[in-house]
Amino acid sequence: MSRARPLPVPDPPGPGRESVWDYPRPARAEPTDRAVRVVFAGRIVAETRQAWRVLETSHPPGYYIPPGDVDPAALRPAARRSRCEWKGLAAYFDVTAAERIAAHAAWAYPDPTPAFRPIAGYVAFYPALMDACFVDGERVVPQDGPFYGGWITRDLVGPFKGGPGTERW
Repeated sequence: MSRARPLPVPDPPGPGRESVWDYPRPARAEPTDRAVRVVFAGRIVAETRQAWRVLETSHPPGYYIPPGDVDPAALRPAARRSRCEWKGLAAYFDVTAAERIAAHAAWAYPDPTPAFRPIAGYVAFYPALMDACFVDGERVVPQDGPFYGGWITRDLVGPFKGGPGTERW
């Protein structure tokens, strides 16, 4: 008989900070005017103040960038697909620049579920596969694990899903 793992105890957020344990389930998308920048192979491949961030309990946010604020030469469609129970079917891209390739390093939802229509076609990046990703000039820490693409900033507290032992959170 397997035992259910207890949920972790959330860190207290303190003034000016957010706890990912206060984020909703099911997930939701919200617009943000924070400065979001993605750097790969020494160049900026995406930059905006018109991103959306997706919030889900125990996850640092993922940032979705309008396609017009992403360098189209940096994205090459990939065959990979995945399905999110909240957002629908994702299409992936290889990110390319200066003869470097990061396979399956970005994704978008071309036809998301109704709750996520605002992010249709917007592009998200795995920060662990980029040179660097920034929010308001702060270099983000990538969410642990090979599947999730959350961006951890100083104003967030966890613990965060993604690392070993967090699969059932």
